[in-house]
Amino acid sequence: MNVQQRRRAIFLDRDGVLNRVVMRDGKAASPRAVDELQIEPDAPATLQALKAAGYLLFVVTNQPDVRRGLMSAETLEAIHARLAQALPVDEIAACLHDNIDACACRKPKPGLVLDLAERYDIDLRQSWLIGDQDRDIACGQAASCKTILLRRDYNSGTVAVADQVVERLSQSLSYILETT
Repeated sequence: MNVQQRRRAIFLDRDGVLNRVVMRDGKAASPRAVDELQIEPDAPATLQALKAAGYLLFVVTNQPDVRRGLMSAETLEAIHARLAQALPVDEIAACLHDNIDACACRKPKPGLVLDLAERYDIDLRQSWLIGDQDRDIACGQAASCKTILLRRDYNSGTVAVADQVVERLSQSLSYILETT
């Protein structure tokens, strides 16, 4: 009997991981215009290496500025088109809800990850979630993924819960490849 092996994936938060955050009123925020999107310098090579190692690559991002009326859905689509053009991602999944909506897709809930895993036949226990916020790590853990937290000054939570903590996205590459 030939049993097909399930696929492995890397789920990546967007802002602060793949692109730089925009500081607004002293707080880390998402870009609200295409010209505000600045890809992190190590993201293209890191994602190319992960892709070459056989991982599917998914962006999972909370983008409540659409719901809040601070950005249009068309602008978000344009930002994601630019991101997809610059990086070898398989899909970008965004939650457009705000906390008040109590949806299943807004991180730290794992809805975006679980949906992608079902549609792409992903083995979540052999997959990773990389984020820059505690809610990203909680999402990955809720979905049974291994987790990597990128250390950021604006992350207020406990970094000990992640499987690994690194300074730069490129540092996650060696950890992932050595442990799989």
